[in-house]
Amino acid sequence: MFLPYYCNLTKTDTINKKHSGTVLITYYLAMKDQLQLIPTNLLEVYLAQVPKTLQASFDALEDAEISTDTFSFYTSVSSVFSSKIEGEDIELDSYVKHKKFGIEYLPDYTKKIDDLYNAYSFAKNNELNPKNISKAHKLLSKHIVAKNWQGKFRTHNMYVSTADGRIEYVAASPYEVESEMMKLYGDIAVLLETKLSIEEVFFFASLIHLIFVKIHPWNDGNGRTARLLEKWFLGQKLGHQAWFIQSEKMYYNQHHTYYKNIRLLGLEYIELDYSQALPFMLMLPTAL
Repeated sequence: MFLPYYCNLTKTDTINKKHSGTVLITYYLAMKDQLQLIPTNLLEVYLAQVPKTLQASFDALEDAEISTDTFSFYTSVSSVFSSKIEGEDIELDSYVKHKKFGIEYLPDYTKKIDDLYNAYSFAKNNELNPKNISKAHKLLSKHIVAKNWQGKFRTHNMYVSTADGRIEYVAASPYEVESEMMKLYGDIAVLLETKLSIEEVFFFASLIHLIFVKIHPWNDGNGRTARLLEKWFLGQKLGHQAWFIQSEKMYYNQHHTYYKNIRLLGLEYIELDYSQALPFMLMLPTAL
């Protein structure tokens, strides 16, 4: 059974820092021993740089007036802009008209975004765990990958290439995908059971996003899933308001910086340097 990382520690194991003038954040060296894959070495410098207004900005989040019991504006925002990052030609205004008012477009224009909307809706109402992550991928990849590969780890090599055919990144070997994902899933389970400050939640949400992208476990739909996992973790730790964060829109509006920061870690999975992850991790708080 997992024991919270604040148990059984001496005074020498703790480091106390004051942030925002009122919030006392205590983080522990023992966290490193609990996590298998997610690094914690940047936590102190992250806490020093994350905006002091993070909690206040989060508390100010509200649902859009246009949302109803059967339509979520911010789920539409997430689905549209996460899809646009992947090159889908879709506009938010058109998609809202389609989803809320039933205006018909050609199926090819909306079907992948509808699939991602369904995955976000599923995540909002279900626990973050391996079985449900697989189900979410089945939903979002319905029109992306073959049915027999939906929700299943790839078994072949994976490369990310540029538009001109250059190899930009070599993902985790197919022989280690499952073991690396089991480590990540284990870390997520630990973090879900651990009391964290809002700043720490944002820290780990960003790393879950980044590590998932670097493992690249699916045949396709990895970026969409990674951004969904980030939001899903925020929602599980911080509550329903987290689903109003327009992180996908922020990443799209800064997509050149988004990809540049992902690339900072290195060319191959086995050689990744997570000490270079801070620029990526500091993007998420700017979505508030």
